[in-house]
Amino acid sequence: MLRIRLSNSIGALLGALLIAACSDVGPTSPIAPAGASGSHSNGPVSLPAITGAVTNAAGLELRAIWWDKHHKNVIKVSKTINPSGGTISIPETGLTMTFPAGAVASPITITVTADEKYVAYKMEPSGTRFLKDVTVTQSLESTSIFGRALQSPLYAAYIADDNVKLSGKVPVLEIEPSTTIFSLLSSLLPQSQVWTIRHFSRYMLASG
Repeated sequence: MLRIRLSNSIGALLGALLIAACSDVGPTSPIAPAGASGSHSNGPVSLPAITGAVTNAAGLELRAIWWDKHHKNVIKVSKTINPSGGTISIPETGLTMTFPAGAVASPITITVTADEKYVAYKMEPSGTRFLKDVTVTQSLESTSIFGRALQSPLYAAYIADDNVKLSGKVPVLEIEPSTTIFSLLSSLLPQSQVWTIRHFSRYMLASG
């Protein structure tokens, strides 16, 4: 796991932006970066996620991240997103989804349902594809890893089958381009995970 000191954060950010600017590969052309590990950055939540191609991870098993407490009630939100863009948030779980202008060609009502045990979401309508990257930000404050030194990289993983029952280890199909945002006080303490998606429907936060 690459830990970047605060003094190097500006250089790392410029490098990440340069990589993103030079990469025009769509999600239909998967590539596997060395080590297939998530990107890590020090700094505030305003740092952008690194966009690019989706990593093909068919058959890979990762450990799902837990909420710090089980949700007794179903946590679900629905909102219509227009071609002008919009935002969907679930304050109870710390999730925010940002849809840029042009992500959809016509208005669509999107429903996001949080898993009761794991940091995972079902996003509907299943099979929806977007014309531009949708940015997902997950605060780690309500998760089991908050306030602890990160022992292994975090991944934003796509699960193709909506009927798969989540457990300690889950087979995933894709690993999405993502960035771990660390505390300004410590390069070991993760604060949030930011990733980009181009399609629905089921995603979870996991570690290797």
